[in-house]
Amino acid sequence: MRDLLYIGILPMLLTLGAYQIGLLIQKKLKSALANPILIAMILVLLFMLLTGLDNSTYQAGMSKMSWLMTPATVCLAIPMYQHFQTLRRNLPAILVGIAAGAVSCMFMVILWAMAFRIDTTLALSLLPKSVTSAIGVPLSEMVGGLGSVTTAAIIITGIIANILGSLCCKILRITDPVAQGVAFGTSGHVIGTARANELGELTGAVSSLSLVVAGLLTAVLFPLVSTLL
Repeated sequence: MRDLLYIGILPMLLTLGAYQIGLLIQKKLKSALANPILIAMILVLLFMLLTGLDNSTYQAGMSKMSWLMTPATVCLAIPMYQHFQTLRRNLPAILVGIAAGAVSCMFMVILWAMAFRIDTTLALSLLPKSVTSAIGVPLSEMVGGLGSVTTAAIIITGIIANILGSLCCKILRITDPVAQGVAFGTSGHVIGTARANELGELTGAVSSLSLVVAGLLTAVLFPLVSTLL
């Protein structure tokens, strides 16, 4: 056990195995509520609680896999390339939608923080919840937020968008794939984009573009918005 922990095999096997179980459960139940990421997270947490595996050891074992996630995001450019002409025709509407979504995501945190008198450090940690962790965590820590809280908020936000995104689109009668892609990518970053890709190639392409632009826009506006807390 110690040798496996030392070389980092156990955390990786645990994570991959838990995710595969999540995929099998989702395939069997055929429900958006059976989100494989959420299931994998619960299974990993249960294993850590039952075996006494501490978080620092788990994170150390997962460092190499976490590093691979950054270049893996390049794959998101493939559907964007395939639907380039459609993206170009709809670019003004897409950019307006992304800007509205990115700004509203941050200001909703500010409004909730003021309404419920949330601690400033916690509010700063929650502010970049709708962008990828590669962008959100450094932004949070830059202004005194807690990186661990930001990471948790980003994951939970993505899972909620993944699970409830289609339902919200149905309730609001958003049927256009471009509009759906903007919603998923802007509010749910990579995890939301995973769901968008399941809905269609064009929806996934727009979502991929949206998460990138929303991340960049958030990075630019974040220092200014954070001063409001």
